[in-house]
Amino acid sequence: MNAIELMVYEHKNIKKMLNVLRKYCLKILKDEKVDYNDFYKIIDFVRNYADKHHHGKEEKLLFNKMIDELGNLGEKLVKHGMLVEHDLGRLYIGNLEEAVKKVQQGNDEAKLDLIGNAIAYTDLLNRHIQKEDDVVYKFAERSLKKDILNKLDEECVSFEKTAENEQIQKKYIELIEELSTKIK
Repeated sequence: MNAIELMVYEHKNIKKMLNVLRKYCLKILKDEKVDYNDFYKIIDFVRNYADKHHHGKEEKLLFNKMIDELGNLGEKLVKHGMLVEHDLGRLYIGNLEEAVKKVQQGNDEAKLDLIGNAIAYTDLLNRHIQKEDDVVYKFAERSLKKDILNKLDEECVSFEKTAENEQIQKKYIELIEELSTKIK
């Protein structure tokens, strides 16, 4: 699997967790019993798998190559598009965490903020993933020189081969399965 294929694969895992998050919100809307501690597991997934692990590869490896090699067009696409959306996602997740804490402290009105930030995040990320899969990654594959793409592949292999990163894939894929089964 090359670097782009790996990132697309990780997008599929992220989308599975986004679906889980929406299902938790629906349970809240239906006034069904929800284990609010599961939101912390989802937040952990977002911060460590989607953001640190996946976005880390994009930001440190792919996007830097696009900026360096593709000039103004690459810079605009990355800095004024993809990175802005990464930061907006981080804002929604921070707000989601605060809302979960308030709900657990007995503030029922905070359920609105919980649902609002969760749904805003899932919508943002679903659209973001579609743009990356359908436009950004394809643009990178067409526009970056073969040797640059090969270097990207090598760097992604090195990144993934650390003991910590091998465990991240395993841990968070298992978490997706755990929560998917629980929320059915």
